[in-house]
Amino acid sequence: KVFLLNRHGVTHSIGPSQVNYKANIWALKSLGCTHILASTAVGSLRENIKPGDLIFPDQLIDFTKTRQYTFFDKEKIVHTPMSEPFCSKIITELSKLADELNMDYHLNKTVVTIEGPRFSTKAESNMFRSLGADIINMSTSPEAALAREQKIHYSAIGMATDYDCWKEDEESVSWDQI
Repeated sequence: KVFLLNRHGVTHSIGPSQVNYKANIWALKSLGCTHILASTAVGSLRENIKPGDLIFPDQLIDFTKTRQYTFFDKEKIVHTPMSEPFCSKIITELSKLADELNMDYHLNKTVVTIEGPRFSTKAESNMFRSLGADIINMSTSPEAALAREQKIHYSAIGMATDYDCWKEDEESVSWDQI
């Protein structure tokens, strides 16, 4: 069985900081989901990751501030290992499939998740680049950690939509595109 869940609502009316990530992960776990393949639009923080490319990240930097990060904050405290936030087996299978379909993709990349809904400033974008982030989004955290807490294999498929705002010779997201 496959279950589809639109984390931002059917009409994209739920902002990234208002998504109830805990409820979504709990619902998927309750339905018997053992694996989550999360799609995400991302900004590229690297020249070689071009708009339209797929990215299967293997690491995560969390720059969110207001989200609920754990199921274990009341009666029981659980320290969840996060050294490998994404499932390597899913990434391997995604890579094989992308190869079969002759699609451009990138492995061994780091996603930084920001609060949103606003986009980064140039200073922030350059800071994330200097920290080693390759792509940027607004939804991977705390989703990955919550899935890990529920023992659900989690991976993300990112599609680069733009170069965030760091790249001076490319147009960044503007009012006209919103």
